[in-house]
Amino acid sequence: MRKLRLIASLCLPLGLGLGLSGCALTRPPAQVEAPTPAQWRAPLPHGGSLASLADWWRQLDDPLLVELIAAAEAASPNVASAAARVAEARFTRVQTGAALLPSLDGTASASRGTSGFASGAPSGGSASSAGSGSSSLGATTPITTLQAGLQSKWEVDLFGRLRADRDAAQAKLGSADAKWHDARVSVAAETANAYFAERACQQQLRVAESDTRSRAETARLTDLSMRAGFTAPADAALARASAADASGRLIQQRAQCAVQRKALVALSGIDEGTLEQKLAAAPAQRALPEVGSIASVPAQAISQRPDVYSAELGVASASADVGSAEAERYPKLSISGSIGRTQYRVGGLQQSLENWTVGPVSLSVPLLDGGSRKANADAAKARYAEAVSIYRANVRQAVREVEEALVNLDATNGRATDADTAVKNYQASFDATQARYSSGLASLFELEDSRRTLFAAQTARVSLQRERTEAWVALYRSMGGGWSRPGQPSESSETSSMNTTPAAKVATSP
Repeated sequence: MRKLRLIASLCLPLGLGLGLSGCALTRPPAQVEAPTPAQWRAPLPHGGSLASLADWWRQLDDPLLVELIAAAEAASPNVASAAARVAEARFTRVQTGAALLPSLDGTASASRGTSGFASGAPSGGSASSAGSGSSSLGATTPITTLQAGLQSKWEVDLFGRLRADRDAAQAKLGSADAKWHDARVSVAAETANAYFAERACQQQLRVAESDTRSRAETARLTDLSMRAGFTAPADAALARASAADASGRLIQQRAQCAVQRKALVALSGIDEGTLEQKLAAAPAQRALPEVGSIASVPAQAISQRPDVYSAELGVASASADVGSAEAERYPKLSISGSIGRTQYRVGGLQQSLENWTVGPVSLSVPLLDGGSRKANADAAKARYAEAVSIYRANVRQAVREVEEALVNLDATNGRATDADTAVKNYQASFDATQARYSSGLASLFELEDSRRTLFAAQTARVSLQRERTEAWVALYRSMGGGWSRPGQPSESSETSSMNTTPAAKVATSP
């Protein structure tokens, strides 16, 4: 019967707390709409068929690029910082989930002391003994005290404050994970741009070397012709000046390529000598594949961007923060209890006592705080409005970036044929002018003018190829880099390498 009363005493406050914990306050919407256009306004390659972006870099069939991106992600401090923030957010999520459950602490202690009494002279004793002023001390007994027990405390979530804190922490964990993916996408895009820039620089270097050799040969032949009396000294001076100008451009181009390579070394963390060997072994130029991985509906494409998803979770987190701040303005109920055992040892005897308590059941009611709690709730609402605005702005920016990448990619595609045609025909014109100059039917001025035109066309074609790779990388970046939202099925078996999280997810806790 005693045990039944004990169980009833423990369960009554617990049941009361569970019943009251359903009084959660209403929060603002955790999800909001962000208007997007019904379709892309820019041209869609191949009608806009939807495919996975996870194999984006492997479309190039360039193992070196894939290797450089992996190395850059491993060496990037931004990726490492983002991974650390994921771990921090995960631990915070565990803490906020644990706050919903009762806490239980164990205690143990031991002490040893003595207990005794002092006895004076017996009453009615002799005067001599009384006058002696002496007294005898009674015997002391050692006492050993051993204690062990359990203490528990639980804050009843009356108005949903603790649940709101947990939900906010969960949203922040998802946001941190999305930002980690966004950091990886950014590093991959930056590395790819640096790699393509290095390749373009090498192409331009070959153009400059060819132009320098051609001008040097013209200067040599013109000088010989001048010494033989067939060419005016002014023409020879012009040829030497042209050769010197080309030599200066070649030196400048080599310096630019060296600087560009060092940037790639810094990004990837690969030793410069090793990287030079890898670049030398790789093909000088690879054609970009046709882009056929764009969805016709913007929402389907931009929803997979990690930065957009992070902003969306920012709204959910801000909504939960509003609920937590509002709940702070209402009473708090907490229940505590303990159970223990105490043992006393005195001499050869020992005595054990068992004790338990339920309570106190404390209710804290906010009365006067100078408007602090209301101000905190209003500030949380302001942060929620800011999060909604940021989310919608991110969606608009995402649509803009995709549109711009599509426009630039389409424009470079249209200009590529014209650039190739221009170089081909300027080369034919230069070859004909050079033949006429060798036969004495064209002046050096005509030859140099034709050479400058050819060089400009070749440089423009290299620049156009660089623009195309930049637009291609920008499209990868604007489409989310192959990252997909949690809960969305992957469309490629390779997505595991693109969607790897920095650490295993924590199982959903209360």
